[in-house]
Amino acid sequence: MVAMNMSKDDDQNDPNKWKLETIDIDPMVDIPLSNNDTEGNVTKSSNNATLKRNNSSVRKRNGVQGNNHGSVGCRAEPGGKEGIKSLRFLDRTATGKEVDAWKQVEKRFNQYAVADRLSRDKFGACIGMGGESKEFAGELFDALARRRIICEKGGITLEELRLFWEDITNEDMEARLQIFFDICDKNGDGKLSEDEVEEVIVLSASANKLANLKMQAKSYAALIMEEIDPDHLGYIEMWQLETLLRGMAVSEDNQKLGKRTQSLTKSMIPRSYRTPISKFLSTTAELVQENWKKIWIVILWLAINIGLFTWKYRQYQKHGLYKLMGTCLCIAKGSAETLKFNMALILIPVCRGTLTAIRSSFLSNLIPFDDNIKFHKLIALGIVISTSLHAGLHITCDFPRLITSQEDEFMDVAGTYFNYKQPTYMDLVNSIPGITGILMTVLMMFSFTLALNVMRKNVNLPWPLNILSGFNSFWYAHHLLVLVYMLFVMHGYFLIFTSDWHKKTTWMYILVPVMLYAIERFIIIIKEINLPVHVIKAVIYTGNVLALYMSKPHGFKYKSGMYLFLKCPDISGFEWHPFTITSAPGDDYLSVHIRSLGDWTTELRERFEKACSQLQSTQTRKGNLVRIETKSHSNYGHEIEGYPKIVIKGPYGAPAQNYIKFDILLLIGLGIGATPFVSIIKDIINQINLNLAYNPDSITEHQETSPETKSNNMQREAYKRGPERAYFYWITREQASFEWFKGVMDDIAECDHYHMIEMHNYLTSVYEEGDARSALIAMVQKLQHAKNGVDVVSESRIRTHFARPNWRKVFSDLAAAHESSRIGVFYCGSPTLTKTLRELCLEFSLNSATRFVFHKENF
Repeated sequence: MVAMNMSKDDDQNDPNKWKLETIDIDPMVDIPLSNNDTEGNVTKSSNNATLKRNNSSVRKRNGVQGNNHGSVGCRAEPGGKEGIKSLRFLDRTATGKEVDAWKQVEKRFNQYAVADRLSRDKFGACIGMGGESKEFAGELFDALARRRIICEKGGITLEELRLFWEDITNEDMEARLQIFFDICDKNGDGKLSEDEVEEVIVLSASANKLANLKMQAKSYAALIMEEIDPDHLGYIEMWQLETLLRGMAVSEDNQKLGKRTQSLTKSMIPRSYRTPISKFLSTTAELVQENWKKIWIVILWLAINIGLFTWKYRQYQKHGLYKLMGTCLCIAKGSAETLKFNMALILIPVCRGTLTAIRSSFLSNLIPFDDNIKFHKLIALGIVISTSLHAGLHITCDFPRLITSQEDEFMDVAGTYFNYKQPTYMDLVNSIPGITGILMTVLMMFSFTLALNVMRKNVNLPWPLNILSGFNSFWYAHHLLVLVYMLFVMHGYFLIFTSDWHKKTTWMYILVPVMLYAIERFIIIIKEINLPVHVIKAVIYTGNVLALYMSKPHGFKYKSGMYLFLKCPDISGFEWHPFTITSAPGDDYLSVHIRSLGDWTTELRERFEKACSQLQSTQTRKGNLVRIETKSHSNYGHEIEGYPKIVIKGPYGAPAQNYIKFDILLLIGLGIGATPFVSIIKDIINQINLNLAYNPDSITEHQETSPETKSNNMQREAYKRGPERAYFYWITREQASFEWFKGVMDDIAECDHYHMIEMHNYLTSVYEEGDARSALIAMVQKLQHAKNGVDVVSESRIRTHFARPNWRKVFSDLAAAHESSRIGVFYCGSPTLTKTLRELCLEFSLNSATRFVFHKENF
């Protein structure tokens, strides 16, 4: 009680008191400044409520513990208040503006109420706590009913719902804590038994889709009781629960700090970005600097196309046929010349072996090899335009003018080409150029249509057109282009108006690219025969993920981040699918992780699942988590009979392989998109282990000196050829996903003595820290990690965060921690996050001394 009897002067000299007042006033920032009276009243009441809470908390602590423990309770109080400050029952979006939020609740009440009463089952959906939180909402409903002494058997009225709403949105933190306690304390005796704690853990695990944690709820309840019931009384009280919640304000305080930092950053924007015009010019300059490789390649491509078109156009302007067919002929022939060029060029971006070989040369400083597929699509667009112009003008303009021209004029200009017999329209269509042109156009339209993204994503088409959607249709339709090239050569050789062979240039354009592409395909066939791979191990993980561990062919050299193509002849002898290599270059095996998303990958997983069950081996049993994937040197023996045959081709270059060029790495993977970065992390770990093998005393030396006092030379000593530090963010929505790379996470904790790798796991199915639905999960997580060093969510040594990362804060922290550094941002996942990350890279490159370079994985 001493703290409550301090004088005013003492209050001013007490830093803890000032800290508490600052925290209590801080949320009032969101109140509109125009309503001064209201703001003053609310702030005053907030301070009064704070004083009331302080008195109440101290009374409860002293009342329970007595004089011997009163000092302990008082010391815990500021931390406890700071911790429970972020405890809430609804998502932040639902509690942003209370008036608007209540209007939505009232609207849903009218929707779900029966006879003007809302049942317990519909309570969660009504307040915006539906889905997996339905059971938790039911328990909240019961606790609020007990609190208000309301008989809820027949449901509640709108007025009673309003009272419930006021309780769960009450800014009094002690009131919120009391509600949370009441949810746990079902019998209302003011004490929580171990069984009640276990029941709430099960409830929270269900709401957050944590099946593994749900099965271990009993042991985690015992862990909580062991921590805050040291006297083994068999129960805990509210003040003890409050003490355990003291650390839960970290995420909220960080977000507030992020908002203040953002405001401060805006006030310190350089002069060149303050006005709209200067900002536009500066942003444009930055975009040009970042994308200059793409820009000059596209400009060069356009210039060549325009040059070829103009040259051919002027050539036929001087030709005698211009008198008969006019400008239509010139445009048709000009577009035909660009068509020849693009039909040759389009093969280069898909010669992956050639691109991989030259991307390590000086040409990588001039050519954006990472965008080869985008350039392939751009050239395809050029082919569509050229084909449309060429075929369309011939059919609709040139042919009609030719057959309707005056006979004397025709015989004088074009008679030699037709043996002095004026043709009919069908004569022109039935000629070799006419037939080959029509067939080419039809085949190209078919294959190009099935190559569209909308068609490759298994769109729902009516029978029998449904067989035309999906990757398989795209793959087989693209092979029809072999016929197109054959027809293309015939079409260009049997020209009507050209007889000299050296002027028939179609074959000259495509000769080298076709030979290059054919040689690559021939090499692949040879490697299939001479460099076979054997499946050593197969693991089927929850989440429809298949992990394959294969023998490494002799001479198969690759870099972290590269990918390979995989084929299963038992499924199809022609289909190849790309997958990132998840093993490190130093490993003596190859591994890939494949998620079932389409017909082919689903069938592949089912075949290996069947083979694993038939083998009945502990090495291949489903769910077995032997850490083969992280061992650098192991003898796996020979091929295990019974697995489907696998054939590979590659490796091929990818953006992630350039990670070694950057000072700092920011690796971001969504779900199975973590695969490119697992190989990079393994490679860094292998380099660390290699360094320790030659210098085993480096660990002891490093442990004797704190990381803050060590220079970057120590980090370069551990990994001389790579980045100084790597930040790995893995975001997934399923708890079982962490099994995929559990061994890698444990290896980071074991081997990374220099703290070069900082891994952050995010589970989006769990409500963010501070939500009442995840409060006990957060408690258990912190206690388990402190006691055993194991995370309860990922079941590894890397701690898991809840919800999604605050990307702005991530970039802000990196820019502050690594000034004047080049940070490579590598992302692999769904396109939804690409725009956000790209914009943040540009923004922080402009507004800080740190340069962020964005890379997106493409296949």
